[in-house]
Amino acid sequence: MKNKVISIWFVFFTCLVFFGFTGVNTYFDISQGDVELKIPECFPETVYKFKNNKLSPEVFILGRKLFYDPILSKDSTTSCASCHQRIAAFAHIDHALSHGINGLIGKRNVPALQNLIWKDAFMWDGGVNHLEMQPLSPITNPVEMNETIINIIVKLKRSPEYVEAFNKAFGDTIISSERILKSLAQFTGLMISANSRYDKYMNGSDTFSSTEKRGLELFLVKCASCHQEPLFTDNSYKNNGLKPDSSLKDKGRGVITGIESDNYKFKVPSLRNIEMTYPYMHDGRFRNLYQVLEHYANSEKYSGNVSEEMYAIGKLSDQDKTDIIAFLRTLTDKSFIYDRRFVDPSIK
Repeated sequence: MKNKVISIWFVFFTCLVFFGFTGVNTYFDISQGDVELKIPECFPETVYKFKNNKLSPEVFILGRKLFYDPILSKDSTTSCASCHQRIAAFAHIDHALSHGINGLIGKRNVPALQNLIWKDAFMWDGGVNHLEMQPLSPITNPVEMNETIINIIVKLKRSPEYVEAFNKAFGDTIISSERILKSLAQFTGLMISANSRYDKYMNGSDTFSSTEKRGLELFLVKCASCHQEPLFTDNSYKNNGLKPDSSLKDKGRGVITGIESDNYKFKVPSLRNIEMTYPYMHDGRFRNLYQVLEHYANSEKYSGNVSEEMYAIGKLSDQDKTDIIAFLRTLTDKSFIYDRRFVDPSIK
């Protein structure tokens, strides 16, 4: 009887999660207002401009269709959304490393997609410096999508549905790499997260518990030198003292710059929606936020040429960790995660 009750609750919870995140009859026409760029108050100037990629509902819809379509991979099994899952704030929930075609495993944890137009470079090593070029990295990576943009164009031209979609978006049936990448940039570029409880607390429309307030105070002293408000990243590269994984042999930023001092430095990730994007670190080695704080609180275990900011963190008591994690959970932006503009268009 007990097992039966557990099974019923499991089915109920599964359905609740599914319908909560997908909704019913969620495919709809996006109006011009839905693709308007709205810069959140107190956010800095964007790095990526839509000046040469004018926002439009039709281009956004095309970008969304491409994002969710496995046609972008060599064997049409893996889409952008296969790794960047909406339920996990467009990270890869519970997977330490990226998964590609043929069951291949990558070298790094999948980063969340949010507030991309404020980034000056992408990937953990900053190897791509333009939003429109970013999709080419996973598309051409042999252990991710293993495809070429030329082959993608050929496949799309064979599809009457895509020919019509490009015609609606651009006024003719020309399918080019530029148009593919601009469409994806419109879809991902509007993934703006700025409506968490933290944001509401800052604008006076919500309150924090005493634990959350103390967590914020600790965060500002211990963590904010790298995870700067309001984006919760300074877009820099740091060596945070992790012992290198001997099997992955990943030197991070040093691979891009060729500078020895950049070895084992990785881009500081944003902490927005961090509660949803586990596991953590560039190689996904930590499964929860407590383990992350345990690492930072034990500088004697740091490895390598550690960035000096790490040593300023110092010891953290169990209560400190509890309070900081309570604050970090206020960075979860449910309105972003549930935003129907970003739903898989095949779900109806």
